[in-house]
Amino acid sequence: MIRGLCCLAATMLIVAPGAVPARARVAPDPTSRIAAAFERLRADPLRLRAFLAGMPKGGDLHNHLDGAIYAETWLARAKSTGLCIDIAALAIRRPPCTSSQPRADQAFASQPGLEDSMIDSLSMRDFVPRPGDASGHDHFFATFGKFTAAADDPAELLVEETRRAAAEHIAYLELMWAPRRREAAAAGATSNWHGDDFAGDLAPIADRIAKIAVLAKQDIDTAEAQLRAVLGCAGSAPEPACSVTIRFLAFSLRTEEPKSVFAQMAFDFALAEADRRVVGVNIVAPEDNPVALRDYTLHMRMLQFFHLKYPEIKLSLHAGELAFGLVPPEALRFHIRQAVEIAGASRIGHGVDVMYEADPTALLAEMAAHKIALEINETSNAQILGVSGAQHPFGMYRASGVPVVISTDDEGVERTDLTQEYVRAAQTWHLGYRDLKDLARSSIQYSFLSAPDKAKLKSQLEQDFKSFENK
Repeated sequence: MIRGLCCLAATMLIVAPGAVPARARVAPDPTSRIAAAFERLRADPLRLRAFLAGMPKGGDLHNHLDGAIYAETWLARAKSTGLCIDIAALAIRRPPCTSSQPRADQAFASQPGLEDSMIDSLSMRDFVPRPGDASGHDHFFATFGKFTAAADDPAELLVEETRRAAAEHIAYLELMWAPRRREAAAAGATSNWHGDDFAGDLAPIADRIAKIAVLAKQDIDTAEAQLRAVLGCAGSAPEPACSVTIRFLAFSLRTEEPKSVFAQMAFDFALAEADRRVVGVNIVAPEDNPVALRDYTLHMRMLQFFHLKYPEIKLSLHAGELAFGLVPPEALRFHIRQAVEIAGASRIGHGVDVMYEADPTALLAEMAAHKIALEINETSNAQILGVSGAQHPFGMYRASGVPVVISTDDEGVERTDLTQEYVRAAQTWHLGYRDLKDLARSSIQYSFLSAPDKAKLKSQLEQDFKSFENK
């Protein structure tokens, strides 16, 4: 905390015996004092960052676990586990290694500067468009295939992410992670597909999907146990990260063929039904992909089918992660609306193209009326879509009464964190301390936590704010 921002001196009123007491002084409201100090920091991004680093931020509701990991972690893991480096592609590969794909430790020892180039390849650091890598959009989505070979230890990923969250005063993480999703996709790939009879398409794969869900639940048990062991959560000196509450969103890849996507969705809902730590379902991957565009309405109908079958399971859907010119105008007119009205989403991720939707005013009013929250990912939208500042609909959502939360999306790939997203929001949209405090509260209010867990974290957040404001 910046010295002097939150310190309040207690004032004692001394009254002589028999004297009429003067009007009692009212202690200043800590929030008002800090809000005024915050305004003085707005033009100083470094002090603003230091201030917001210590501010309680509630939760991060839009966070892909693999995308949250920094490239340095992937490279360290490549060196320690004998993975290979594809020199031409600047990517991590599984053994066997070859002369053109040497072991990571050998490659980095023999080629100074290679690690730096790899960090740029595995993230958005220092991205500059060039032939063959001409857009932030393409570079961003290409990074995931370059580090997948190192992403086989979910506990290690959880350790990095929970430690970072604790250091930033984040109490809750809702992470997109779906163990054994590929097995579910394979179950769908070998099944017959009708497409107009979802119940009939589900029946032949239901038992296999249920068995995969049981194994996935065991995977979550294992990862969670390893996480807690590394953090020493059962010992006498647990790390602060032990206090971070973690839940998961299962997800499907929208860029695959319909029967594969359908099987993934079947698995997502089955896993969420079987494991209370999996609090919802999502659909991911580039929304502008030709297959994703072709099948968008079909995917919403699939989600509607499963949502009716599992009405207690909530949906947070990537929708409207599009910009004018990226796709034909027709594709901008219905994605958010269908996610809300067909699939039944409780939250929307990104929602950048809302003002290009057919009758956007009515759609915003509908989202506001039904408290369908919007997950704002400003750095992501700027890097991938080139949408920022006045071109971003953040202000339109807020003015319409749509609940909004600030989140990171893929903080490792994007080289950001939740604190920086708060800094950007404060400066881009001239948000005050009370605004950011409300955003932090909303991140718990619109989480998919159970009612008791939500009440507990709400209470803790208010205590954390009280402590923060009275330092």
